[in-house]
Amino acid sequence: MKALLTREYGTPDVLSVAEIDRPEAGPGQLQIKVKAASVNPADMRLLTGELSAFLDLPFPHVMGNDFAGTVTAVGEGVSGYAVGDEIFGYASPRVMRPMAGSRPSVGTGSMAEYMVIEADTPVIARRPASVEPAKAAAVATTGLTALAAARAGRAAPGERVLVIGASGGVGTALVSHLASLGVEVVATAKPEDQSTLAALGAKQFTGYDAAGYPVDLDAIFNLALPGHELSDVAGHLRSGGRLVSITMPPLQSDMISREDVEAVFVADTEGQLTTMADVASVLEDGKLTPEIGATFSLEDAAAAYAAYAGKGTVGKIVVLP
Repeated sequence: MKALLTREYGTPDVLSVAEIDRPEAGPGQLQIKVKAASVNPADMRLLTGELSAFLDLPFPHVMGNDFAGTVTAVGEGVSGYAVGDEIFGYASPRVMRPMAGSRPSVGTGSMAEYMVIEADTPVIARRPASVEPAKAAAVATTGLTALAAARAGRAAPGERVLVIGASGGVGTALVSHLASLGVEVVATAKPEDQSTLAALGAKQFTGYDAAGYPVDLDAIFNLALPGHELSDVAGHLRSGGRLVSITMPPLQSDMISREDVEAVFVADTEGQLTTMADVASVLEDGKLTPEIGATFSLEDAAAAYAAYAGKGTVGKIVVLP
């Protein structure tokens, strides 16, 4: 089968498509014919060697975490799935198993014609028939993160919130979901990205300088700034507001200069806030809209990672094997 590989740490220039053996499903596993995969920030951190100080990535390495596809084989001991099922979700590289929670989602890499994943995990689910594979792959990790952030931040109808990093994969998913809940969304955005975000439900826009953010906000969702750089941001919340962050380092109360607001760090590795089945439900109900900024073939998948590294794309970049 064809797969996008790297044989060393580096930039997208070191990626290439090669023929490798098709992975087979073992006990507790599913083999998937991949219909769509999307570029994930974690892919890039592995590729560049950012995590190499504590994670020894084996080479050659097949890229890709997020996927949508068809079950083509079911391993011994698996229940709840059958050949022919359409599923989506994410599966981190197997080397990351110790970091993947008590029910790990690990696999052989989604930037390939076939992949093998663990079946017993809360971060895979059946794909709704109304959601095409590309959109399901685009919203796997991002939808899970956006839904968890919205729930942790207790977003409620009629509230006014700010989304920092609104044009990224998580940002576009979160804007659409918050808007579907009746939340008034203010989004950080470049002028050329505002029409896309407005179509997703954003009502107001602001630049990236915190000094220009609106004040008396009910909540702020930080998807971009480091956790220790949010003290000034917190000043734009009303008393009793919530500052929700998904970035590292983890946000803690002593990082901001206000005791009258709630600091919330979201890293839902155990699926306690949300699962991929929850994402499937809001997708089917139209309460979360995937935004695909660009699509590539598997043969051109290295270019998909180069496009991501260039940071010029709104939403998710999808590869279609």
